Amino acid sequence: MKMTENALGRKVPLEVPGVGAFAPYAGPFATINALNPFSGAVHKVRTAQRGNKIAASIEEAVKKSGLENGMTISFHHHLRDGDAVMPAVLEVLQKMGFKDLTLAPSSIPDAHECIADYIKSGLISRLYTSGVRGRLGKLISSGEADIPVVIRSHGGRARAIEAGQISIDVAFLAAPACDKTGNMSGSSGPSACGSLGYAMTDARYAKHVVAVTDNLVEYPLAQNISIPQYEVDQVVVVDSLGDPNKIATGATRITRNPVDLRIAYNTFLLMKASGVVRPGYSFQMGSGGASLAVSIYLEEYMKNKNIVGAFGLGGITGHMSSMLEKGLFRTLFDVQSFDTAVTSSVASNPNHTEIDSSWYANPFNAGCLVNDLDCVILSALEVDVDFNVNVLVGNDGVLRGASGGHSDTAAGASLAIVVVPSFRGGICSIKDSVKSITTPGETVDAIVTERGILINPLRADLLESARKAKLPVVEIHDLKAKIEEMTGIPEPIAYDESKVAAVVEYRDGTLIDTIYRIK
Repeated sequence: MKMTENALGRKVPLEVPGVGAFAPYAGPFATINALNPFSGAVHKVRTAQRGNKIAASIEEAVKKSGLENGMTISFHHHLRDGDAVMPAVLEVLQKMGFKDLTLAPSSIPDAHECIADYIKSGLISRLYTSGVRGRLGKLISSGEADIPVVIRSHGGRARAIEAGQISIDVAFLAAPACDKTGNMSGSSGPSACGSLGYAMTDARYAKHVVAVTDNLVEYPLAQNISIPQYEVDQVVVVDSLGDPNKIATGATRITRNPVDLRIAYNTFLLMKASGVVRPGYSFQMGSGGASLAVSIYLEEYMKNKNIVGAFGLGGITGHMSSMLEKGLFRTLFDVQSFDTAVTSSVASNPNHTEIDSSWYANPFNAGCLVNDLDCVILSALEVDVDFNVNVLVGNDGVLRGASGGHSDTAAGASLAIVVVPSFRGGICSIKDSVKSITTPGETVDAIVTERGILINPLRADLLESARKAKLPVVEIHDLKAKIEEMTGIPEPIAYDESKVAAVVEYRDGTLIDTIYRIK
């Protein structure tokens, strides 16, 4: 495999066998600021259908879809660890004798470890996803499975689909509520999951769309249509889409971990000092402990100062929907809902808007929402002294995370803050060089730990504001050295750099890094 060095000094292949050619990463905005190099995918022209689109079984739907060996199938991950649709469909495809399929889901949660078995059997021979973890991550990192794996951000996946670089032949979309013509909603039914933002892109561009539902409702589905009937070819009714208890388990709880709370408070102080928390500001936070805890301090401050934000964005938690209900934000733009409170809000609040993944984060359209973000709070597995962030590879060198919207929001937001404990498992979280770059340091403005705030030297203005507010600002090399005095420095992981486990695509379609197999 011929390799070249990209703008971050990382070796990346110019071509991935079985996938195609790639350009090396040249900078976060190099391709975006150039003339748009992508031609759009052709929309499937569907034959008008009248009335009932219901297939008797998944197997019948597969036969009618025209799926053949070597084609590409997709799924969405809104049902998270409760999803039983992907395993059920893959089992049917295995029994039907399919081989050499490309699997291109919006992401892969822990519930889908069965994919490892279908890679071994030859059903799946290429994998395009936001990330991998668990048994599947170990399989790929160890080299036990030799298949091309391309990891894309949520915005990067939407771009690749719209540009025709991911050409979906059949999309199997879990539909918590669906009528006989394919109108579907994610906000009602026993498997309700809220927004279907990632599924919308698949429905729009796949050559054939199969809605899989456990809640066939009377035609027409009257409210909260996420995906309309004209984008759906078939409907399959199954007993269950999965385990509702693992789809959404009530409101996500605020952490009581003192380390996370200290990180959250330092983050809030930095937001306040930067001046970003002002009337009409926009905000996104993750679902991790420290990110969620920021909302405690943020909500109190906004109430006291009579501040109303313009919008909250992204994967929406119950805390964000609560702030909408309290009038602290005028609108929520929701690409993925994280708990039952959010699902109810999507169903009932007209200011809670479902958005697709392209509107959310695709850098090649006339206005993705991440570009309008004032502030985003992001998590990390590790960071390095150049502020690069890794959210894909653990301390053991094994794939165990997902790119998600990390690089998309960091590039778009005016203030991108990464929150991370100073060490995990006895290992310092700040490295000379991260194992894999998901998000380039140029787009990260600050890293907040429980032991201090680290400001990117590119943001002299932010450093001045933080020091003026007497915040606990620390130089990144100094904090790294201090932590390593306590933890020591682990032996480096031995990689086989002749064997590529996965390639990491930046949101613009260039390759930002290569993940190698562990020796």
